[in-house]
Formats: sequence, structure tokens, C-alpha cells
Amino acid sequence: MIEALKSDGIVNKVGGRFKLCALIQRRLVQLMEGARPLVERNGRTDLEIVIEEIMSDKITLDFNDSSLVETKDVSREPAEALL
Repeated sequence: MIEALKSDGIVNKVGGRFKLCALIQRRLVQLMEGARPLVERNGRTDLEIVIEEIMSDKITLDFNDSSLVETKDVSREPAEALL
């Protein structure tokens, strides 16, 4: 099991369990559709990549824009926005 999911730290970082679930699901879809990971893969699964992106503040939910996933890393190519 992914260690970050065992504590409430990631839940509090995102703002709740439902927001965390929505963010993970949307980012997983992006990765499965070919989006580039914002962290090094190093043999990790897509779920592990998403958790690392959240914990390192690379992605977050953005309710003020039409996109639901906002990338924080300007040094790499941004993830595609979801409708």
C-alpha cells in the first residue's frame, strides 16, 4: 500500500477525501491517455505517480477555471486540462 494514503496528511492537503478521490481519478485518466508524468517514473505505477505529484504539489484541484487539474511545474510540459 502507498504510505501517503495511510495518513490524513494527503487528505488535508487536498481538502477532503472526495476531492482527493476526484483528483486521483482525473489524473489517472490523463496518464492512461498518454499525459507525461510530472515526476520521475522510476518503475512506479500510475497511482504511485499521482500520489507523488499530489504530495510534491505538482497538481491540485482548480475550481475557478474550466480545468479540474492544474499543474504547478512550469519546467515540464503541462498536463492536458480536463473538461
